[in-house]
Amino acid sequence: MTEAPVLTTGADPLVLENVSLTLPSAAGPVEILRGLDVRIGSGERVALVGPSGSGKSSLIAVAAGLERPSGGRVLLFGQDLAGVDEDGRARLRRGRVSLVFQSFHLLPNMTAEENVAAPLEIARTPGATDTAKAWLDRVGLSARGRHYPHQLSGGEQQRVALARALACRPALLFADEPTGNLDAANAAHVADLMFDLVTETGAALVLVTHEETLAARADRTVRLRDGRVARESLTPA
Repeated sequence: MTEAPVLTTGADPLVLENVSLTLPSAAGPVEILRGLDVRIGSGERVALVGPSGSGKSSLIAVAAGLERPSGGRVLLFGQDLAGVDEDGRARLRRGRVSLVFQSFHLLPNMTAEENVAAPLEIARTPGATDTAKAWLDRVGLSARGRHYPHQLSGGEQQRVALARALACRPALLFADEPTGNLDAANAAHVADLMFDLVTETGAALVLVTHEETLAARADRTVRLRDGRVARESLTPA
């Protein structure tokens, strides 16, 4: 068993320094990320935008320690992920990092309540079931706690996924196109909940989106093109 990662007190939740990612393909190596420099401060809400293939989702995979970069450094809460193995990265994320995806990723054989409680139970958080119920109520689904994912609408499933992600009160939330599979009304509802809840919990947010109106709700926008940061801009007050 490897030792638990040592966190640096007061460190930014996420720092990427000159990060590159090259993946193999039948046609030869493909450069996905090319010398990215990105910093996310505590409680900051940052939108990643850019055309398909610009590297947005790959940036999240590398930043969350799900994919190892080909070069550069990724610092998660001050810990250089290059020196941490897969188990160590999982321990570093546990209770501190959550992810929400476009396709929900709920466990089909668990109820909504069980889906929200599962990460809390893995982290051995006391009162996991009561916390799950409270968070389902927070996203307006207290009456749907015993329903399985196939019994829920797309909007309801994403609200369960959001409750699951934030129930542990993480310091950093990655959201990869969280409204991409939803109709306009449900997308607006989920977006409102997401921004309200990250503000309430104090979590930093890294949001991948194609929606300019959604990106405009972040504190800062990072525009990617061809695996590089093309431009950064603060959202006008």
